[in-house]
Amino acid sequence: MTRRWPILAGGLAVVVLAPLALIVFVALAMLGARPAMGCAISPPTVSPSATAAPTAWPGQGSWNSEQVSNAATIVSVGAELHVPRYGWEIAVATAMQESTLRNLGHLGADNDHDSLGLFQQRPSQGWGTPEQILDPRYAARKFYERLVKVYGWQTMPLTQAAQAVQRSAFPAAYARWQPEAQQLVALISDGMNIVCTSDGGDGLPPLDDAGLPDGFLLPLDPPLRAVVTFALAQRGKPYVWGAEGPDSYDCSGLMMAAWAKGGVQIPRVTADQVHTGVAISSLAAMRPGDLIFIPGSDGTMSRPGHVGMYIGTDRDGRQYLVQAPKTGDIVKIVPVSSWSRQIAAIRRPMP
Repeated sequence: MTRRWPILAGGLAVVVLAPLALIVFVALAMLGARPAMGCAISPPTVSPSATAAPTAWPGQGSWNSEQVSNAATIVSVGAELHVPRYGWEIAVATAMQESTLRNLGHLGADNDHDSLGLFQQRPSQGWGTPEQILDPRYAARKFYERLVKVYGWQTMPLTQAAQAVQRSAFPAAYARWQPEAQQLVALISDGMNIVCTSDGGDGLPPLDDAGLPDGFLLPLDPPLRAVVTFALAQRGKPYVWGAEGPDSYDCSGLMMAAWAKGGVQIPRVTADQVHTGVAISSLAAMRPGDLIFIPGSDGTMSRPGHVGMYIGTDRDGRQYLVQAPKTGDIVKIVPVSSWSRQIAAIRRPMP
């Protein structure tokens, strides 16, 4: 499906796009996306037939107005469908490779079979009629419909996720576009005033509170003892997205509040906490108070969205963590083994 296109020279200029009016948010029940994730394009409208992308955007770097406008359509459809932001980046990078963000009709002798449109989708392979595929909104929606059916796509490298949808003859080709796709998506989402909210949840099946492990001992180091003691004292309090205590917490709010008790100020949100302190190489090298990161409900392995705190072991050496799991749940202790197959990073905050 992928064609060989000339490399576009130059990077994207980092500029601020003017906020746009009359952008639509269409509320849809999404396609396999988690209900905790939601995006709104401001100002919203209730009209489902309105156009959800502007007719023209300024060019950005090597991408002209037409190309940026097509990328904006892809982003707006992803937001409407509640696809997490990483999905928008995958879709835009795919269209960069497939069509250089141009809505291509049939190119005669140069055409790759019956491939058409932004994603070079083929009517003969069930993507829709030629007329449908040449509608950028339809093409974007069909791409997302197939993407969200790919098991584990949110934790895959971009090129692997794109290839799972496209089944290209050049499966490694998408990776080169990832940096530019990330920049363009960021500029477009800022220009559209897209606001995404998520409960930042762990994205895992509910687990009962394991309770204090048999033989559990608090750390002897006073600051670490204060950190772990505080975190454990919050058990039973409800998860509330954005909460920092004292009556409720989200995952990163609990970590920030606990480490403050040890005299260490760490960033507020998971995306920044994953860069705090020093990296820990393995589960075996952890000490109480270390932060463990997983993708969660709307993150990826490269950009985890959920965090918990290692507290220590039971008398048999089994490891445990304390976390604020998700909306509708409470701060609790769970085995580290329930996270072990998807740990993205371990960090140790430092004074």
